[in-house]
Amino acid sequence: MAYTASTPLTVGFDLDMTLIDSRPGIHACYQALAERTGTYVDADLAVTRLGPPLTEELRNWFPEEDVPAVADLYRSMYPAHAITATPALPGAREAIAAVRASGGRAIVVTAKYEPNAKLHLEHLGLEPDVLVGDLWAEAKAVALREHTAGVYVGDHTGDIRAARAADALSVTVATGPFGAAELREAGTDVVLTDLTAFPEWLAAYLDGADAPEPSRA
Repeated sequence: MAYTASTPLTVGFDLDMTLIDSRPGIHACYQALAERTGTYVDADLAVTRLGPPLTEELRNWFPEEDVPAVADLYRSMYPAHAITATPALPGAREAIAAVRASGGRAIVVTAKYEPNAKLHLEHLGLEPDVLVGDLWAEAKAVALREHTAGVYVGDHTGDIRAARAADALSVTVATGPFGAAELREAGTDVVLTDLTAFPEWLAAYLDGADAPEPSRA
């Protein structure tokens, strides 16, 4: 799928397991939440299925009527437990820089609670042009369309659905819960092993080529 637009490209990025490896921080926060509430949470399991909203995971461990309050508690505990424990994924800075170098805009659209997403970006020195939080799957298309994103980069099948709903090109990285074959089966346009392959792919795409997948997973 070639790039033919004459205006600068806006590229959207997911956050968890696309730009950042949030597993260590989320694991620590779930452990702290379990200790605080006295309710067992299998943090090892929870971090294997990141992507959907927090409340979906909490429903596995807490009664439905308690989920809103527990979610608020988790979010309030998150900065103390998760921010410094979370690294950027390989290629994250370079991917954002590649978009900027092309004259485009890089935005982050994530299901994560926006204030906590902002803390991650600030701590790691990642500086997108726009951050929009609290959106999942097809709902992300609202922000992607508002900011005229032509490409959305994520790691989850929900991110593929987001790109489709926004009429954007779906680029996925196999750094999250799904492997390359699963992402292709879900309908993504491009699969990269990780973001280190993104600048090469972007350069080819902007040149008007049917950009290759230079680093297939």
